[in-house]
Amino acid sequence: MAEVDGGFRALDEKKLIDYIKATPAVSSCLGNDLEGLTIKEVGDGNLNFVYIVISSSGGSVVIKQAIPYIRCIGESWPMTKERAYFEALTLKEHGRLCAAHVPEVYHFDRNLSLIAMRYLEPPHIILRKGLIAGTEYPFLAEHMSEYMARTLFFTSLLYRSTFEHKQEVANYCGNAELCRHTGQVVFSDPYRVSQYNRWTSPYLDHDAETVREDDILKLEVAGLKSMFCERSQALIHGDLHTGSVMVTTESTQVIDHEFSFYGPMGFDIGAFVGNLILAYFSQDGHTNNDKDRTAYKDWILKTIEDTWNLFYRKFICLWNENRDGNGEAYLSDVYKKPELLLLVQEKYMKDLFHDSLGFGAAKMIRRIVGVAHVEDFESIADANLRANCERRALEFAKWLLKERQHFDSIQQITSSLQKTTP
Repeated sequence: MAEVDGGFRALDEKKLIDYIKATPAVSSCLGNDLEGLTIKEVGDGNLNFVYIVISSSGGSVVIKQAIPYIRCIGESWPMTKERAYFEALTLKEHGRLCAAHVPEVYHFDRNLSLIAMRYLEPPHIILRKGLIAGTEYPFLAEHMSEYMARTLFFTSLLYRSTFEHKQEVANYCGNAELCRHTGQVVFSDPYRVSQYNRWTSPYLDHDAETVREDDILKLEVAGLKSMFCERSQALIHGDLHTGSVMVTTESTQVIDHEFSFYGPMGFDIGAFVGNLILAYFSQDGHTNNDKDRTAYKDWILKTIEDTWNLFYRKFICLWNENRDGNGEAYLSDVYKKPELLLLVQEKYMKDLFHDSLGFGAAKMIRRIVGVAHVEDFESIADANLRANCERRALEFAKWLLKERQHFDSIQQITSSLQKTTP
């Protein structure tokens, strides 16, 4: 791609080497050893180019560059490259709040929409790929609940003053284009005829049509879209699926924050849990004679339960520890009675639980009959088998979206999932 407005230019391997040599903040990460660099482009996502750069002395860095269109579609769908600015901003803020689970940013170049950050070396792997392989991650729920509890609590009005919160909300208003994109692909396109929608055809033709004709489903989605667009609850990741998490059996790192903005907390929680549910339904498509997935499906269910239950406890703990701070959502002199505070917290968390279930269900639906599907299903070679897995996931998501207000615990959800076994 040629140079475009503002001096932006897409970097190929040769231009990237020249850039590194001219940028001390990046070259120092490589031990200033710039001869014989190994560069590998690994951006298999929908939006960006991502380069792993390793020097002969062992220094390493990841360089991510946003381009002004959606990579998986092409220049026919323009996309602001300013998303890199908001990604860098959130990586730094979430990293400050939860350094153990967010990679460090070394350098940001706004003109080139370029971020240089820590390389998550092997055996780190994208979580989604690990779930497809049937690998258990014993600390996943612990780590993800920690990340979500800290980043959501400390950027909300439970911790911040109104002035601080509004100022931060204003700072992120510039990421409106990506918010609009999310609103379109999650809450609108699956419910109408759209040129970018796709599904496993012809097997799911009727299922996709059923989604488009379901008025009750559309009413529920309308409420979620309104909340997504209007509720500035906390600084959310904005795209927290299992492809945005890198893991080993001991490490969990959250990446890809370009969709971040001040929105509803449940969107992050729901995205993560919803993608675990997608992984659960995909397992029957990955079963073979050598490896039965029954025990692994049970592990996914336990991870879903532990993620919410640990998040609940950690979030409430942070709330109690900081109840006399600057947070203006629930002033301590108004809610000083312990029994009243407990009631407030229970209602807050129940509402958040229902929000999370709704957003999770909506994210599941869009991954089956909308644009940008998930590898969990796409890697199932047998189209009929893949469609069967997707149909069960789609039916569960539709049911969950409509019935979510009737649930009080995550165990009720996992119990319902167990009953979907074919």
